[in-house]
Amino acid sequence: MIRKAADMRFENIKEMRGGEGEVKVIHMMERNEFHDKGRLFAHNILKPGASIGMHPHIGDFEAYYVIKGEGIFFEDEGVENPIKQGDMGYVEVGKSHGIKNTGTTDMEIIALVLFE
Repeated sequence: MIRKAADMRFENIKEMRGGEGEVKVIHMMERNEFHDKGRLFAHNILKPGASIGMHPHIGDFEAYYVIKGEGIFFEDEGVENPIKQGDMGYVEVGKSHGIKNTGTTDMEIIALVLFE
């Protein structure tokens, strides 16, 4: 099966998870396609200064792969890690995280959330 870009669902989410600005989310898979193994496979685009606020992962874990741009990956206990193109952030079950675009261009991320 091939899903053409024009057939993917997208949405613009303001202040995503309590973050700043707007995030464009392109859903590459829909939740009902995961066979109860996950809930998100998406291409997220954050404009400069935009962020996804800190949020916990209860019963699931997430991997972020940065395909363009740079930013800060926030983790539990105030840990801040720079992240850039080619880097991956991973969030274990029960942990929290957020991300912010600190660059001058769009930050593009592939996000995958799977159940434990």
